[in-house]
Amino acid sequence: MSRYWSPFVHGLDPYVPGEQPRIDKLIKLNTNENPYGPSPRALEAIRNAADDTLRLYPDPQASDLRAALATHHGVEPEQVFVGNGSDEVLAHIFQGLLKHDRPLWMPDITYSFYPAYCGLYGIDFEPVPLDPDFRIRAHDYLPREDARAGGIIFANPNAPTGHALPLNEIEQIVRTNPQCVVVIDEAYVDFGAESAATLVERYANLVAVQTFSKSRSLAGLRIGYAIAQEHLIQWLERVKNCFNSYPLDHFAIAAGVASIHDTEWFNDVCARVINNRETLAKNLRELGFEVLPSAANFVFVRHPERDAAELNEALRERAILVRHFAKLRIDQHLRISVGTDEECAALVHALKEILG
Repeated sequence: MSRYWSPFVHGLDPYVPGEQPRIDKLIKLNTNENPYGPSPRALEAIRNAADDTLRLYPDPQASDLRAALATHHGVEPEQVFVGNGSDEVLAHIFQGLLKHDRPLWMPDITYSFYPAYCGLYGIDFEPVPLDPDFRIRAHDYLPREDARAGGIIFANPNAPTGHALPLNEIEQIVRTNPQCVVVIDEAYVDFGAESAATLVERYANLVAVQTFSKSRSLAGLRIGYAIAQEHLIQWLERVKNCFNSYPLDHFAIAAGVASIHDTEWFNDVCARVINNRETLAKNLRELGFEVLPSAANFVFVRHPERDAAELNEALRERAILVRHFAKLRIDQHLRISVGTDEECAALVHALKEILG
């Protein structure tokens, strides 16, 4: 600690990302990255962007990307907000739309950046327990006689559990909470869930957030976006322009547009990840693991007879990284990102050795 820190910094509990070590022949299944490369059209767009335009500032509105996303989702460009990864988009949402007198409601097991943002921006929040099967229950988010939410946020599919909430239940939550903004974080939606973006035209309090990091394999470029009615997007633009008026660079904008246009590549990659996920889940069950149903690009598992931390360390000794969360209710679970056929096979082989 330093005496020069602002007082509130001492109490912050920062988000801890998955480790990114430099180990030879590493099989990295701990950060939910896409095992397949980006669209070839996106790579070509990056190469073409490396010209004299780099001496100029990028378009602060990322107009081409917003237009492409609007067409893709069937909305207007004025209903799209973009930022440096969905984490920056979420940061602006927390600061601009979710800080109110009533507490923010979120699942007790969820993306651990949410509590970190609450600490940073001074937002009171109320954890809503998942059910015993680690599912979000829509009725837990309905207004009560003694309590109404100041905001609601959850990931769908949820992280790190992988469960997806059906669209009709999401709509129930949005419809019955008109007093607050409801944010659906859809980082993994393309692997088996329904997007709430289709509901935006009907609900003035809904924000759907997506990213190019997972299904579009562009995590290194940091492209995220939100879809909402124009009055909410204008407020996010207001916050952004007080923080960073040029959030996306030329490369990100060009690659993002090209990736959106490459529908064939996108559909093929998502299908491959889904197929690998189902095969991996089957193989893990055969090894005695309990595997939660997943609509994401990862599986959430536990072995009833082996300690999760010990399994995590045994895999790491074999240069295979998965994610272990030493947190209440889930400390005996591992989150395993879906890799290539070869990576998943190597993981299963290693677990066979470890389990004996």
